[in-house]
Amino acid sequence: MSLYTDYLTEIETRKGQGLHPKPIEDGALVAELIAQIEDAGSEYRDDSLNFFIYNTLPGTTSAAGVKAAFLKKIIVGEAIVPEIAPAFAFELLSHMKGGPSVEILLDLALGEDAAIAQKAAEVLKTQVFLYDADMARLGMAYEAGNAVAKDILESYAKAEFFTELPGIEEEIKVVTYIAAEGDISTDLLSPGNQAHSRSDRELHGQCMISPEAQREIQALQKQHPDKRVMLIAEKGTMGVGSSRMSGVNNVALWTGKKASPYVPFVNIAPVVAGTNGISPIFLTTVGVTGGIGIDLKNWVRKTDEDGKPILNNDGNPILEQKYSVETGTVLTINTRDKKLYDETGTRDLVDVASAFTPQKVEFMKAGGSYAIVFGKKLQTFAAETLGIEPTPVFAPNKEISREGQGLTAVEKIFNRNAVGVTPGKVLHAGSDVRVRVNIVGSQDTTGLMTAQELEAMAATVISPILDGAYQSGCHTASVWDAKAQANIPKLMAFMNNFGLITARDPKGVYHAMTDVIHKVLNDITVDDWAIIIGGDSHTRMSKGVAFGADSGTVALALATGEATMPIPESVKVTFKGTMQPHMDFRDVVHATQAQMLKQCGDNVFQGRVIEVHIGTLLADQAFTFTDWTAEMKAKASICISQDETLIESLEIAKSRIQIMIDKGMENAAGTLHGLIAKADKRIAEIRSGEKPALAPDENAKYFAEVVVDLDLIDEPMIADPDVNNADVSKRYTHDTIRPVSYYGARKKVDLGFVGSCMVHKGDIKIVAQMLKNLEKSQGKVEFKAPLVVAAPTYNIIDELKAEGDWEILQKYSGFEFDDLLPKSKARTEYENILYLERPGCNLCMGNQEKAAKGDTVLATSTRLFQGRVVEDTAEKKGESLLASTPVVVLSAILGRTPSAEEYKAAVEGIDLTRFAPPLEKPETSRSVHF
Repeated sequence: MSLYTDYLTEIETRKGQGLHPKPIEDGALVAELIAQIEDAGSEYRDDSLNFFIYNTLPGTTSAAGVKAAFLKKIIVGEAIVPEIAPAFAFELLSHMKGGPSVEILLDLALGEDAAIAQKAAEVLKTQVFLYDADMARLGMAYEAGNAVAKDILESYAKAEFFTELPGIEEEIKVVTYIAAEGDISTDLLSPGNQAHSRSDRELHGQCMISPEAQREIQALQKQHPDKRVMLIAEKGTMGVGSSRMSGVNNVALWTGKKASPYVPFVNIAPVVAGTNGISPIFLTTVGVTGGIGIDLKNWVRKTDEDGKPILNNDGNPILEQKYSVETGTVLTINTRDKKLYDETGTRDLVDVASAFTPQKVEFMKAGGSYAIVFGKKLQTFAAETLGIEPTPVFAPNKEISREGQGLTAVEKIFNRNAVGVTPGKVLHAGSDVRVRVNIVGSQDTTGLMTAQELEAMAATVISPILDGAYQSGCHTASVWDAKAQANIPKLMAFMNNFGLITARDPKGVYHAMTDVIHKVLNDITVDDWAIIIGGDSHTRMSKGVAFGADSGTVALALATGEATMPIPESVKVTFKGTMQPHMDFRDVVHATQAQMLKQCGDNVFQGRVIEVHIGTLLADQAFTFTDWTAEMKAKASICISQDETLIESLEIAKSRIQIMIDKGMENAAGTLHGLIAKADKRIAEIRSGEKPALAPDENAKYFAEVVVDLDLIDEPMIADPDVNNADVSKRYTHDTIRPVSYYGARKKVDLGFVGSCMVHKGDIKIVAQMLKNLEKSQGKVEFKAPLVVAAPTYNIIDELKAEGDWEILQKYSGFEFDDLLPKSKARTEYENILYLERPGCNLCMGNQEKAAKGDTVLATSTRLFQGRVVEDTAEKKGESLLASTPVVVLSAILGRTPSAEEYKAAVEGIDLTRFAPPLEKPETSRSVHF
């Protein structure tokens, strides 16, 4: 009974945290519960029965296997539990979502006892999480003449598992809760610094917004028991920054509906809204849970007689309110009319048809998107087995084809990878289709949730149609604390066993490879026509098209090799002019956003694919642009490369995949060798002219076209969180791009950070070159602020050592990472020295390393969200300003932002990341770093 007593001890500990008992996933513990349930005299019997029924996780957990086996014994009469009659045992099996429960139900349905078989069949008809082995059993039984198997298959062919579900309510009453004013980052809903607890849903739920907000939501629920709380981003967009399944889980935990009475802390169907709608990748995650995302449009621009926006003294458009959604406002969502009404249901406030497309309504009815994906697959199998046509039940693929219109790059990729569409039909933006996925990435602070999702959907092995998948270790690289030691080995063992290439080897053959996941995915993507899904918003490859996704969509892609999504519209970005030799490519990235806003007024990138014609940059350097598109609020990005550039990028990718093989990271399926073979095939296609590098058609149609003028970029650009802007909605966005001269060489910098997925080998070489130059001119370099440097990958460090750059970095470092003795505690104080940190996300992630509260940080990273890199103090707001590597290094040396003249002098003779618009001879514009 040791496991049970340990569990009781854990329960007491959790009571002190205001938490309920943790859901059980260990089969050995469930076996102890069963022993106590069968012992009528056990003092623990009542609690054990309660834990068995209500607190055991479903799916493919070992706990689910033991539970399902015992329920079978009850059903066949081998065990008698007065509180669990056979009918109740069947009900419990129906809530266990596949895996062992489906195996047991199939045993019973295909067994000798006709009465039991019929009851099992009725339960099976409601189930959708069947895998190949399950369907094969049904198919073989049908072929053998089993009438029950035929009955089940006929039900599946009609999709009765879906049609028999109740429809969504025609009217949904909601009461509003304004979570914040301005864009709401998913960090507010699920803070990165609490990533360690994401798989413990109740514990993680305590970090959503604030304890005060949680109490206010509960008060609204008490006041309006018949209504659902709608969480709102007032004057902003809900869920910017990342997909963050944990964020949706938290919102659902506080405001949603319980998915099952027998599965604790799994809630679904949250209602979220924003003045400017929901961030696209976050909206996909809302759909995973069958939730509703509303575009309120409750604030509009005030216009003059000519229809032009009226600007305030700061040059920003003046907004006027169409209707109020202040906290406590009661509204009515009419799902039939697809409109938002006032409390009485008579005043029409806004059209919400985009929230209730046929596909989204299906997700709502089914309790989430997984059930639809698996249901369609199950219906297809059943109909094919029976030799009949499936009953038309589900909303058909939305297929939009415009005769005579060419294809953008993303449209071409979707047409190549579409599944189940009308043969020969050309699809354009707006179509909603299933697509084959080529590469999947799981990251280490959402990976435990992905593992839970895989268990919940009863998946046991990676889909064979995937080219490859990788489990990272970069988000937890910098501090190997007790939380990481408890979580990460467990995650790596699960994912390695599932079939992924893993950053850590559960067998200990190779040391931890904490390389930044986006860099690894960029290397293992060896086809410019590929679709990539990754558990991070910065899944933005410079080959193929990549989509950041929640942990659930990642799990679905791993299990099925597919994803369902609309084909997005595209914005074409091209360049003209000449890049000044003292500028860095990061400045081009920032200038793109600034010039786009100036040209278009609104952010035309939001929710769309940025098709960037950047063909002269190799994949590593081009990634700096594609990575930033997450902050531009784009759904994805695609680099249009020239043939020779793409070939060289693929050769580099091959060499890095080979290094992974040499280090022992290959798996039994030979995934890495397979990727090299695919790269060779793609290179041969390009060289032969059979299939050149991906490019759009000349007559493709774009939502907008942006031309970036390189001649206008004469000084470094900084993305500023503008923390003191009087308009709260303007703070912590990435839209405030300022030239360095704006700061008048007076802005104090407390910490510099060169690292994250935004940097490549060239950036670390720039640090070394600047130190060498300054040492030569000044005799010695002294830092007036700390400088933290984290290379993205071990390969980069190895190359820097071979090329002589690491030596100068070591000379000025007061700390250098040691893989044999990783830090077990996060740094809280910094000296004015150089820190050489372990490859990984480091400060950018915000879950381990942090700047001192109230600091002004100048970084090369991507995140300037409130509290992410640096938290506030009562006296001063923390700031995370984003700039190029040379600006960050110089600022750390000076202890302040430099003047434009100081900057130009400091980088003279430095090989910065060069770029020029595509030329006939692209080699002339390549950086010397490659």
